[in-house]
Amino acid sequence: MPGSDPAPTAALRPVVLSSRDDERVLLVGDTVIKTHHAGTVAAELARRLAVAADPGSCQVLLAPRPVTGGGLGGLAARLGGQWLTVWPAGAPLGPGSGATVAAMPWDQAGRLLAALHRLPAPADLPAASGPARVGRALRRLEAARGEGLSPRDRALAAIVAAAARTLPAWALRAQAAPVAAGQRRAVLCHGDWHLGQLVRLPRLGWRLIDVDDLGLGDPAWDLARPAAWFAAGLLPSEEFGRFLGAYLAAGGPAVAADSDPWPVLEIPARAVTVQAAAIAVAKAAADRAAGGPGRLDEAGAILVGCCRRMDRLARDPAN
Repeated sequence: MPGSDPAPTAALRPVVLSSRDDERVLLVGDTVIKTHHAGTVAAELARRLAVAADPGSCQVLLAPRPVTGGGLGGLAARLGGQWLTVWPAGAPLGPGSGATVAAMPWDQAGRLLAALHRLPAPADLPAASGPARVGRALRRLEAARGEGLSPRDRALAAIVAAAARTLPAWALRAQAAPVAAGQRRAVLCHGDWHLGQLVRLPRLGWRLIDVDDLGLGDPAWDLARPAAWFAAGLLPSEEFGRFLGAYLAAGGPAVAADSDPWPVLEIPARAVTVQAAAIAVAKAAADRAAGGPGRLDEAGAILVGCCRRMDRLARDPAN
C-alpha cells in the first residue's frame, strides 16, 4: 500500500550468509535456513540434530527449530533432493564482525568447547569429521591438479602434497588411530571447530553452531586449528594461551593440564595446516582459471610455507 512502512518486507528479504558448492546458508528475518549438501546421509544428520536439540545440550549447542511436517524427527525438511534445517539467528564472529584477534572471546570459546567435550555422547553417533575433512581437502586439490594447473599452481600443490605424505595414514581417515586403538577415549566432538562456529544470541550468550561434522572422536582435533594457527605464527601466544587455559580450567579432556600439550596436538595441527593450505591453493587455482589474479592471501602463503618446512623436516630432521 502507498505510504506503508517497507521495513517488514525488507526484514524478510533473504540474505546469503554463505554459499559453497551446493550448500547455502540464508538469513530470513530472525531465522537462518541451511541447505545441507546433496551427499548428506539422512540417518547421520538425524542423529546430529537430535544431539543439538537435546535439552542437555542447550547450554552448548544452538538448538534447531522444529520444522512443521518435516522429517528427521521434525527437525529438517526435504526440498529438491536436499535437506533444509532452520535455526535461530545469532551474531557471528565472521570476518565482518570487526573484532580484533585480542578482542575475540577466546576464554568463552575454550570453556564452551570443553563443555561440548564433556557432554554425554550417544554411542550411535557417526565419527567426527576432523581427519575426514583433511582427506577431502586433499582430494579437492588433486581434482584441481587433474583439471590442469598453471606451473605456479602445480608447484604450490606439490608442496602441499609432499607435506601430506609426512602425516600418518590415520590422520587422513574418518577415525584417528589413537581413538580406534583405545589409547584415548572418544568423546563428543564438533569436527570443524573454529571461532566462526560461535554465535551470540540475546539472553542466551555464546553457542556453537554447525553440526554437520559433529560426532565421536579424539577431542584434540577440535583444538587443532588454533594450535596450527599458533604454530604458524598466525595466532599470538597470548590468545592461544587464553583459549587453552580456559579449556583446561573447564575440564576439557583433550590434553592434560600438567604436561606439554604439543605431543597430543602436533599431528592434528599439522594435518589441519595441510588441509587449510590445500584449500587455499585450490581456491587460488580456481580463481586463476576463471581469469582472476589467483593469488594466495597472506594466511594461505604462510600455511604453504609451513607445509614446505614440514616436508624439509621429514627429509632432514636435523635441518
